[in-house]
Amino acid sequence: MAERDFVLSTETTCDMPMSYYAQQGVNLLGLTFTIDGVNYNSVDSPMTSAQFYAKVRGGALPKTAQVSVAQASASFERLVEEGKDILHLAFSSGLSGTCQACALAAREVMERHPGSRIVVVDSLAASMGQGLMLHYLVTLKQEGKTLDQCRQLVEENRLRFCHNFTVDDLFHLHRGGRVSKMSAVLGTALGIKPALHVDDEGHLINVAKVRGRRQSLDWLVDRMAEHRDASSSLPVFISHGDCLEDAQYVAGLVTKRFGITDISIGDIGPVIGSHSGPGTVALFFLGDSRHL
Repeated sequence: MAERDFVLSTETTCDMPMSYYAQQGVNLLGLTFTIDGVNYNSVDSPMTSAQFYAKVRGGALPKTAQVSVAQASASFERLVEEGKDILHLAFSSGLSGTCQACALAAREVMERHPGSRIVVVDSLAASMGQGLMLHYLVTLKQEGKTLDQCRQLVEENRLRFCHNFTVDDLFHLHRGGRVSKMSAVLGTALGIKPALHVDDEGHLINVAKVRGRRQSLDWLVDRMAEHRDASSSLPVFISHGDCLEDAQYVAGLVTKRFGITDISIGDIGPVIGSHSGPGTVALFFLGDSRHL
């Protein structure tokens, strides 16, 4: 029996440009963010990243909500009724209940539509790290890989998608429970910039303390030097929370140190940015592992 066509699906937590999803035919689910008492779906929010970060810098305290089972079910059902199978790349289960909701929705839809296939893969990734994994899947699909082959390859390699980032303001990490209030106060006074990564369970982990903004940006590239896979043909992705010049500085270091020019820089959207805050810079690449 011939393979049914399948659609790649994911969430806005990939922080990829909206044009990318449209051009690559990727189905998109949006997490919700709330700011100044107004709820927005991140798929079609009229608020730009710059407007969002301006509100946060002005004191607004945004909140986010995961994709619901009903929301995922409706999206999956529409595709199944078009005769498509689905490979959904979900936001890290270590950071959100979205993956679990999508898995539940997939089971419900397959029960209603015998013969359909919906495969949900836990990316254990976030922001443009999840975006880079999506890009990997897009490339595999373009090469003619089947749904099962794509699933196998992404699951075999997902812990090689390295996430390293630094934040400029400890307050937002304190709000998210990543650092204590005392650490936030003392770190801010001393100019300490935390360096973090996403571990093998998809959790945000504070791995170093670096004094000074420029040194924290240099740390990102030092980590890449330790772990990058020099044979990889995948691009390098950099995302930022309304601090483009800092992202460009990191991109310049990557080019200077490794000769890499295939680099994409993008905004950290409101969903991830609600927790990381303005001034975040993240560097994503394919490496040997995420281990320290």
